[in-house]
Amino acid sequence: MGARGDIHSAPRASLNMSAVWRYFSISGTDKKLAICNDCKAQVMRGVEKQHSFNTTNLIVHLKSRHPELHREFLKSKEEKAPAPAKTSMQPLLRSFNKAKAFNSDHPKVKEINKKIIEFIALDNQPFSVVEDAGFRRLMMHLEPRYAMPSRRFFSDVALPELQCSVSNHVEKLLANAAHISFTSDIWTSSVSPVSMLSLTAQWIDEDFTLKKAVLHSQECSGSHTAASIASAFDSMFKKWNISKEMVHVVLRDNARNMAKAMLEFGVPSLPCMVHTLQLAVHEGVLAQRSVADVVAVGRKIVGHFKHSQVASSRLQGVQKELGMQVKRLQQDVATRWNSTFYMMQSLVEQKRALGAYAADYELPATVTANQWAILENMITLLAPFEQLTREISSAEASAADVIPAVVALRRLLSRPTDTDRGVQTAKATLLKAVNDRFHGVQSEPLFSIATMLDARYKDRYFDVDQKRSARDLLLTVLDKMDDGTGSAHTSTEAPLKRRPEQDHCWTCMKKFWRRVAHMESWQIPKQHHR
Repeated sequence: MGARGDIHSAPRASLNMSAVWRYFSISGTDKKLAICNDCKAQVMRGVEKQHSFNTTNLIVHLKSRHPELHREFLKSKEEKAPAPAKTSMQPLLRSFNKAKAFNSDHPKVKEINKKIIEFIALDNQPFSVVEDAGFRRLMMHLEPRYAMPSRRFFSDVALPELQCSVSNHVEKLLANAAHISFTSDIWTSSVSPVSMLSLTAQWIDEDFTLKKAVLHSQECSGSHTAASIASAFDSMFKKWNISKEMVHVVLRDNARNMAKAMLEFGVPSLPCMVHTLQLAVHEGVLAQRSVADVVAVGRKIVGHFKHSQVASSRLQGVQKELGMQVKRLQQDVATRWNSTFYMMQSLVEQKRALGAYAADYELPATVTANQWAILENMITLLAPFEQLTREISSAEASAADVIPAVVALRRLLSRPTDTDRGVQTAKATLLKAVNDRFHGVQSEPLFSIATMLDARYKDRYFDVDQKRSARDLLLTVLDKMDDGTGSAHTSTEAPLKRRPEQDHCWTCMKKFWRRVAHMESWQIPKQHHR
């Protein structure tokens, strides 16, 4: 064999591991030695054990004895290697970055803070929710790099920023509104003796879409005089840059101070129909001696189960034995007549269960057979009032529903029925209360115009004497709108803005209402009525 016959080639694993073996071979006599292919020098590969062999001495030999070969080796090393080593580091870097917390000014942190304060505001959550263990664990699971700020940050920084953003948006919407309707009330919190004055706005935008927003809710301290309420309204309107000419109507309660305040403030106002119904039912029904007695008995029974867990559990056991659905008796609230209605309903529904309970356990009061009949007849009598209260309390209710609802109630109360036994006096008194409380509702311009323009009602629910007045009022309003002088309640210096393509539609609509208003009778299909 030749001279190279005693020299073994480099192991395949070593060749795969390093390009330096292009310039060296393993000694045939001693595996600890590598032979330089260029100068035939012997270079130690490492210590005695084979698994500790390395190429460090080989590379040093090239660098010190053969610079050109060393540069060639470095170049081939750069071309061949580092992709695997680089990609292997990426998961480690990602894990490190994932464990690193965001800075407070990071865009992700600002977006999460914004969503948390929206959650608190929309769901009426306390600021302390950000300190709750469950909420913090949820946020840590969703985004470990997010550091939860303190509750003070959300109350002093995040909430004012959100309020400013929403306020600016609502102010822009209000600036484009021609006329705005408002609702206002003074109410007292159930958790603290604080009176609050609220102001809510509703308006139609350019696309004829109903918009609404709660503009204000402020403490109403001191005496609730008309002057103080008018002053509060003045400051609220100035804050939102709302002129009195933009006010279509303010819906309020029936309190004299509120009515006088709107008069002093110089804006049109109307009483809330729900509040008027509340007063009518209290005067006409709940104030009657026989009804008041049975309601008082019902309150004692409901209060007994509400304040005794043992009694409530026993009643539930009786309901299960009778195969009835387990339900709690409902307590009423004095300021909400329909809650008294729901209490009477719950008592009648649980009549069998209460009777079985009274056979084994003691009740604070007993409902007689005559009182049960009164309860059942009162539920039948007040059911239309409860349905009407729900309908006119919805967001879709309008002023056009008032006159038809009042006429329907009057007709219903004037008609004798088989369920009048024991409640004839209450029914007659309720009819009188409805007539007194809603006296002159057909002559109110806002209600009459809204009803006339509603295709469901038109003039069907007007008295004979009121039909002509309502039609004349409608023609007057159309003339004022056509001349650009405003509506029945308001006036503006500039004509109403209409797009050129709407002129033909506007002219046709005005001609149609003029023609209809001069007709002797106005018939509409029966199926279109409520």
